[in-house]
Amino acid sequence: MEARAFALDVVTSDSLQTKLQAAAGPLSDVDPGPPLRLDAPGRPERLTIRPARQVKVPAVVGLADPAQRPRILHALANHELQAAELYAWALLAFPGAPAEFRQDLIHILDDEQRHTRMYIARLRAHGADFGDHPVSGYFWNKVPQLTTPLHFVCAMSLTFENANLDHTLELAAAVGAAGDAKTALVIEQVHRDEIEHVRFGWKWLQAWKGRRTPWQAFNEHLHWPLRPAKAKGKVFHAQGRRDAGLEEDFIRRLQAATLDAEA
Repeated sequence: MEARAFALDVVTSDSLQTKLQAAAGPLSDVDPGPPLRLDAPGRPERLTIRPARQVKVPAVVGLADPAQRPRILHALANHELQAAELYAWALLAFPGAPAEFRQDLIHILDDEQRHTRMYIARLRAHGADFGDHPVSGYFWNKVPQLTTPLHFVCAMSLTFENANLDHTLELAAAVGAAGDAKTALVIEQVHRDEIEHVRFGWKWLQAWKGRRTPWQAFNEHLHWPLRPAKAKGKVFHAQGRRDAGLEEDFIRRLQAATLDAEA
């Protein structure tokens, strides 16, 4: 199957099964086609993207409460679904990108589909289902800003997934402390995969930064409200960034970034 056709199915289908179905085998990429920049994904009616004000998610401490835990897992599944859709979106939007970059996208797309399936399985183990609650489109709202492959990796890999290096550790610790070891294992697996996704972003930032420092190139390819402070959680874990290959200067600057600082 061609990567373009597979990506189009992931983004546009209104069937969750289709969106999360892994490729049957290696995808060919001989005919990436013209650029296609879709504004929104197809979704089953129960997973239609809603305005953020309609979507309420408990804080992480809610994981200790079995009644609140499914709501948090529901939000995590939606985050991963958006990531899968957007990696597929990038295959459609950037057909002229290097072949190695596009193969990286295909590999990470498979990871994101798997993450979504894992969270849905844990959601169902708690007696709930994906679509029981409204979902937001925080990642999708950034699509107009993703005008080049470098803008894409700076937002997706080096901001959203970079922050998830911290969030996943906090989530895994909270749900593990609550006695839900199976969910903790899922979140820990997501954390390990996120390290490789951040490594992907760093690799291509290095390839495309030109004469700029990595920090300069990263800042120049983020659009407000995205800024470096959005690339971390409440508790910063430098080791995950080291494991992903980030330079110490970049890690230090990221750790020092504040939300009120200019990008």
